[in-house]
Amino acid sequence: MMRMGKNKFHDGPGPSQRQLRVGELIRRSLSEVLARGDVHDPDLNRMSITVGEVRTSPDLRIATAYVLPLGGTGRDDVIGLLARNKGELRRLVSKKLALKFAPDLRFQLDETFDRMDETRRMLNRDDVRRDTAADPDSGESGAE
Repeated sequence: MMRMGKNKFHDGPGPSQRQLRVGELIRRSLSEVLARGDVHDPDLNRMSITVGEVRTSPDLRIATAYVLPLGGTGRDDVIGLLARNKGELRRLVSKKLALKFAPDLRFQLDETFDRMDETRRMLNRDDVRRDTAADPDSGESGAE
């Protein structure tokens, strides 16, 4: 019996291979458009923006780009500038892709690097180092 309402190739909770592939294509295209300064907005073209990841909805109609200005300066402005130019960015990106529909682009700050820095700081704390430096051969985990 076939289940209704499910993609017959993907039942998992995470993104499908197609979503991952299309997200990566959009990420590359968007990165290229931003790097070349193809948008007619001098404020946006002055910024160097890293597109860390693009996640797409299951129907591929919405693409959320996780972005960060180079060096972290202009974090407050980057989302507004990208949103202001969303239509032109969508058109430029869709010209490079062979998709049935041009996805609606949405933008969010990429906080991955902030989380990595916080994890690094936490792991370098003396009390955490002491707990993780227990001798593995003694059978003790270091936590008591």
